[in-house]
This record gives sequence, C-alpha cells and structure tokens, in this order.
Amino acid sequence: MRIGMIGAGHIGGTLTRRFTALGHEVAVANAHGPQSLADLARHTGAKPVTVEEAVRGKDLVIVTIPEKNVVDLPRDLLRDVPSGTPIVDTGNYYPRQRDGRIDGIESGLAESRWVAEQLGRPVIKAFNNIYAQHLLTMGRPKGSAGRIALPVAGDDPAAKATVMGLVDQLGFDPVDAGGLDDSWRQQPGTPVYVADFDAEGVRRALSEARHERRPEWHAAA
Repeated sequence: MRIGMIGAGHIGGTLTRRFTALGHEVAVANAHGPQSLADLARHTGAKPVTVEEAVRGKDLVIVTIPEKNVVDLPRDLLRDVPSGTPIVDTGNYYPRQRDGRIDGIESGLAESRWVAEQLGRPVIKAFNNIYAQHLLTMGRPKGSAGRIALPVAGDDPAAKATVMGLVDQLGFDPVDAGGLDDSWRQQPGTPVYVADFDAEGVRRALSEARHERRPEWHAAA
C-alpha cells in the first residue's frame, strides 16, 4: 500500500517504521521539510517529501500532527485526493500541555470531528490511544492471548475496514468504535486511553466512557 504520512513525531515516526517493515511504501512529511527527515528515511527506506507530495497518488493518508497545527496545513491540501482515499487522524487535544484553546473542541465537538472540519474531508480516528513505544514493540500475532486492541472510529465503512486491516497487520486487534461522533470515547481522559486492553476490555472501556470532559482536559481559564 502507498501510504502518505504527515507528521514524523512519536506516533508518525513509529508508524513509518512499522509500515515500511511490513513492506508498505511510505512517503513521510513534516513541517520542517524533507531534509529534516534524512535519518528516518535512512533507517526505514521511507521517502522524505513535502506535505503536498505526501498526499499525491496515495492509497491512504495519515495525519499525525499536534492538534494546534492542523489549521496550518494548506487549505486545499486534499482537494485532488480521491474521495475514497482513507484519511486517518491520530491526533489528541492537549489544551494545557501543548495545544492551547481550540474553541470547537471546547464547545463539545469530538476532536476528530473538528479535524475533519478543518481538512474538509471525513477522517478515521485511530492510533491515538496507545503509547508510541507500545505501538512499536507490543504487536502480537493474531490469536495471541492478551493481544492489545485498538479502537477505530469513522463514518465510512470501507475506509474503516481498510484501517482496521492495517491495525491487524501491525499486531493489534481492531475494534469498531462506531462513527466519528463516537470517537470522543477514545479521547484522552477516557477509560480506553493508553490502557492496553484486549478487545473485550476495549469494548467495555468504550461503553463506560462519559461524554463530559474532565476539567484537566479543558483549556485553562
């Protein structure tokens, strides 16, 4: 699969390493330009590109950047990307630690619904509730006891199925977490966040989530 990766931080870098190791063709971009990705390219075989090149001719695009930086992406970035191409959002809103106040999310939008509005395209929410180191090292063969499961939320069944297949390839059990408006159930502060549950545990945690965002996950006054 031809995968475009926008972001090369903890999760983006880890996914680049894992997907190239599985034989996928990865083009990776960040805010600092292709030259800043030379080490990652050398160690993985991924191709360092511009953000615009990262979405061109890809089977799937992953946006894995700080929430506050989503608005800095080119407004027409996905204009020529076919409508059936899955767009994955791995982001989380950290208002006090990193992102500052984002009014749409503070008003109650699910984080990935807000991202979809900024991108002008539907997205699939995945890979946001696991530590990068665990994503790198804790994948297990299908059927393994205690295999970690990851929730995947989105409105497009075909796109969601594609992403769930990639989750399985990486060594984790994919769990359908509902539509994008249900993706708040896997945001920071919910029971499933960085919990490393198996599939049954993920389903239970999603059902136990409460919609009210705890004060520490709101922007400071």
